[in-house]
Amino acid sequence: MKKNTKITNFLYKRKQSLKLGMRTSMAYESDPVRLVFTLSRYKFVAKMFDGFDSVLEVGAGDGFKSPIVQQFCKKLTISDIETQNKDDFDQINFTKTKFIIHDFINYKLKKKFDGIYSLDVLEHIHKKDEKKFIKNICNSLKKTGTLIIGMPTLESQIYASKWSKEGHVNCKTKKELKNFLSSYFNNIYMFSMNDEMVHTGYDSMSHYIFALACNKKQKLK
Repeated sequence: MKKNTKITNFLYKRKQSLKLGMRTSMAYESDPVRLVFTLSRYKFVAKMFDGFDSVLEVGAGDGFKSPIVQQFCKKLTISDIETQNKDDFDQINFTKTKFIIHDFINYKLKKKFDGIYSLDVLEHIHKKDEKKFIKNICNSLKKTGTLIIGMPTLESQIYASKWSKEGHVNCKTKKELKNFLSSYFNNIYMFSMNDEMVHTGYDSMSHYIFALACNKKQKLK
């Protein structure tokens, strides 16, 4: 078989392979199939935000999956509350993506974005804090901006591991998530997900849900 000289030269110039962050490494080691599912969630977001000027991720973890979204929008900023995640990202980063440390339970950002997404985060936010969390996110979103929230369903928790259940303090049904976001947005579109498949099928059999919300309300509760 003929060698592809261009690819070979590129690989040697890199000198080293990309590293997974600590969170992604743990996910790959414990359940590599699950990593495929999470990557698919990022692809869904990437397609929804295709061509957006400015996009923000809330709760990026180590940021390893974020370049999927970066590939489709013009500028991506990612955020997390843990400095260790930023340290991991700084070691693996091969894009122009900016990583900031920010706590959305207590503060909004001064800059406003065209699109904001948060995957596998809301279920970790206690109910007493969820309104402050979403309101600060909404206040960091442009008037014409779009928010995407992704989270495991309440129904899926009977199949979750003991480790997952300990952190999942605020899972919701599809209807509950839509009702919650209706205080902040006029238009909310709901999607279900099983494994890598996004669909609009039977709600109670969905393992994961997306809410795509736009047309932000003028007065936020």
